[in-house]
Amino acid sequence: MKVIEEIGLMADVPIDIVVDLDRKTMSLREILKLEKGSVIKMTRSAGENIDVIAGGATVAFGEIVIIESTMGVRITDFNLEE
Repeated sequence: MKVIEEIGLMADVPIDIVVDLDRKTMSLREILKLEKGSVIKMTRSAGENIDVIAGGATVAFGEIVIIESTMGVRITDFNLEE
């Protein structure tokens, strides 16, 4: 059986995808001041490279994109290392 056929058998298994856009440390005082609509400024911006993680393993690489008012990830390459 070819690899693609083997993967096809699992095509409907849900897998969590993690895209870690940024991390920030805030004091409890800063967190308690947050309200609906508050903006937390981050250091990353559109065009920066990021990793796409599935099941704890890096499976792809991408870049941050802005589409209308939504942030997304454009896949630029896949991690084929085993």
